[in-house]
Amino acid sequence: MKITTMLILISALSSSQLLAEETDSNLKLSGYAEIYYAYDFNEPSNHDLPPFLFSYNRHNEVNLDLGYIKAAYATDRVHGNLAFMAGTYAQANLSAEPDVFRNVFEANAGFKLAKDKTLWIDAGIFPSHIGFESAIGKDCWNLTRSILAENSPYYEAGAKISYTTDSGKWFISGLVLNGWQRIKRVDGNNTPAFGTQLTYKPNNAITLNYSAFIGSDKPDVTRQWRYFNNLYAIYQINPKFGVIGGFDFGWEQKSKGSGDYINWYSPVGIFRYTLNDKINVAARVEYYQDENGVIISTGTPNGFKTVGYSANLDYSISDHLLWRIEGRAFHSKDDIFTKDNEPTSNDHFITTSLAVWF
Repeated sequence: MKITTMLILISALSSSQLLAEETDSNLKLSGYAEIYYAYDFNEPSNHDLPPFLFSYNRHNEVNLDLGYIKAAYATDRVHGNLAFMAGTYAQANLSAEPDVFRNVFEANAGFKLAKDKTLWIDAGIFPSHIGFESAIGKDCWNLTRSILAENSPYYEAGAKISYTTDSGKWFISGLVLNGWQRIKRVDGNNTPAFGTQLTYKPNNAITLNYSAFIGSDKPDVTRQWRYFNNLYAIYQINPKFGVIGGFDFGWEQKSKGSGDYINWYSPVGIFRYTLNDKINVAARVEYYQDENGVIISTGTPNGFKTVGYSANLDYSISDHLLWRIEGRAFHSKDDIFTKDNEPTSNDHFITTSLAVWF
């Protein structure tokens, strides 16, 4: 009797150990922190960089752009992510959200609909399906984000269904969203927004992507439909040299029910060269036009018509520690910047950062 009981206990303990090992293997913890220092040569007295910049946006102070702790759980049929963040990125980008959401970086869960096909349905708070840049600096070719990325959604909330072909070359997704970079809907807005994404990777060197958004960012009584498109191509020409070309363009109704639309657009080109396994250099040229202030309002005669240039140097101190430095310049058609309390059409910056992750 005692031997039987002992065998049962040993079997139960073995099963518990196997379950714990399986759970441990399915759950991954990770973290990221990027400290930065930015200097704006226009020297704003309030230490805020121009209002169309939401990352690395504090002048002449050492600060945290983004730090997060993330738990990711994944099995063959279920996955989920939960991450909490802090930093000036969160402070700037989630200022319109309720306090309870302002430190949420990700909170989502999904399950696989088909056993033998990569077909998933997910719901929650996600990184945006728009663009080739993210909030995580180490994953981007440039230290700072492009004007294009800063003024389209970094995050979104809703539900999505996605499918990847067996070859892995095609990815397609459809989304129902709470709005344009919204966790909490705009008060008075009861109209869902929609998104799509189509990605084609014919090989490891080329990525082609089209993403779209359709919806309104205003209450229903003043609803103005917004139609936004994001196109980009990434081409790693050889192991050392790569290029990215991106183009955003959008329309929004002038008023509710109007057949007239106002538009904005932005092209960007990025070039990166790998000197060795420690050093990368990259350059960016960009233009953003929003004459009618749909996304970036200036109150000036020509609106926002701005050219930007940047160049950065990256040095990998170790596998999990990256130091970067970047020079950046903007030139606008109108005097939309301020220096010495006087309007000016130019602004110049230098930014450096140190990113660590596990």
